[in-house]
Amino acid sequence: MADPQPGSSDLGPAFVRLAQVVAQLRERCPWTRALTHESLLEYLLEESYEVIEAVEAGHTGAEDSRELSGELGDLLFQVLLHARLQEETGNFSINDVVSGLTAKMIRRNPHVFRPDGSLTKDTTQDTAEIERAWDAAKKTEDPRRSNPFEGIPASLPALALAAKTQERARRAGLPVPAKPETLPAFDGGDELGDLLFEAVRQAAERGIDAEAALRGAVRRFTAQGPGTAV
Repeated sequence: MADPQPGSSDLGPAFVRLAQVVAQLRERCPWTRALTHESLLEYLLEESYEVIEAVEAGHTGAEDSRELSGELGDLLFQVLLHARLQEETGNFSINDVVSGLTAKMIRRNPHVFRPDGSLTKDTTQDTAEIERAWDAAKKTEDPRRSNPFEGIPASLPALALAAKTQERARRAGLPVPAKPETLPAFDGGDELGDLLFEAVRQAAERGIDAEAALRGAVRRFTAQGPGTAV
């Protein structure tokens, strides 16, 4: 196995202590003890968006990265809480989560790791090859998956859902047909944002829910099936 990277050598004791703190909160704090998987979901969503906000606000540099560090900690707390709830029922522990994720990353990235977890001698710079290997590993993990759109969370925001669906289609070699009435040309994210903002404005004027409309478009596309999405 490769040696730990700089800054990670003390992660073991620190992570164990954090898991202990979460367990002690569950045992001794009435508010934390009352939490369930379902009641935690609103916090999981909130903390995820706060991480996104910290990144989008540019809190990634050396001078102001503490805010991002704190938000990542809050998100990690949610993961540990969910794992602790499962450990209390005897299903799995945070150790199983960490071990499973480690094994998955090794398995899905054969350009970096050998099956035993040691580093490969050479790696590829071909992102298409990396995606193919990742998708092949996923199929091996669950041979029942025959639809490239399986596993995409239906609760994703509509824009994220559309983007993920189109990405999966592209990786599966399925065409995403352009409509005859194409968008006006745009040069960057700001112009695209303005176009989307205007589309939402026009939708509201006509009493149309833009979020629901985009979800409907995704459903119509995926309903065509892997062999007929043309």
